[in-house]
Amino acid sequence: MFRLAFDPVYVLPLPATHRFPMLKYELIPAQLLYEGSIAPGQLFSPEPVDTAIARLVHTEEYLKKLRSMNLSEKEIRASGFPLSSGLIEREFIIAGGTVACCRYACSDGISFNVAGGTHHAFADRPEGFCLLNDCAIAAAYLLAEKRAQKILIVDLDVHQGNGTAKIFENNPSVFTFSMHAGHNFPLHKEKSSLDIALMDATQDAEYLSLLDMHLNRIIQQERPDFMFYVAGVDILQTDKLGRLGVSREGCFLRDRMVLDAAWQNSIPLVVTMGGGYSEKITDIVEAHCNTYRIARQLYDG
Repeated sequence: MFRLAFDPVYVLPLPATHRFPMLKYELIPAQLLYEGSIAPGQLFSPEPVDTAIARLVHTEEYLKKLRSMNLSEKEIRASGFPLSSGLIEREFIIAGGTVACCRYACSDGISFNVAGGTHHAFADRPEGFCLLNDCAIAAAYLLAEKRAQKILIVDLDVHQGNGTAKIFENNPSVFTFSMHAGHNFPLHKEKSSLDIALMDATQDAEYLSLLDMHLNRIIQQERPDFMFYVAGVDILQTDKLGRLGVSREGCFLRDRMVLDAAWQNSIPLVVTMGGGYSEKITDIVEAHCNTYRIARQLYDG
């Protein structure tokens, strides 16, 4: 039985302009519970990540600025959020959730954070709605605790995982694979271990063919003993910020491909949600819920 990190603080009170994208964090677990895809006992409330663990990735100076809410106006604009104590608390809890998911994944095969995928956060600064890089923190934790020797981060959000790429650019123990819209945010791309930059309006067949080819090759070549998956649904054709042309069925097949690769190769997997900005909230929630439904079929079937 896989476990899901969820805390009501994920649903941060925000101005109306920021509220819509946050609705999914409460709607996803509610839908999964309603349809019986998960049971209440599978949800757990994570603790904030310990500062010593966050320090494995983020600089001491930056963490102090976050804790004291002393970000500059430029940094606040780059974060994309109005600065508040609730926002800082949320970021530390999200990172703590992903770290906790690692422990569950080691025993159960897979675990989910109903938030996370904050891949634009750099070691010393925020960017693009990301203040702490949860997957990077969790990966560094696994390496420091010697729970893993080679980690694969599969980032299939529509935006390049630039913060993650930069953090691990000189670390051969972490392979960063980002497949994203090449002409989308961020304007300046960092260098992942492997970047696949897609053309605007890329559709299912090309997307899935590229993913199948590269993912299987990476796993055979790198032999990871732990995986993270940033499962952004902003690849959907309906997404306002995505620029790709993937259908909901294509997104489902993408998730099945990644989860099946981890399951077939017995690699513990932590899944985080990443982005999703379709006009209709049902498009976002259904695409995200499919990821959990696939996990139930594979791991609890």
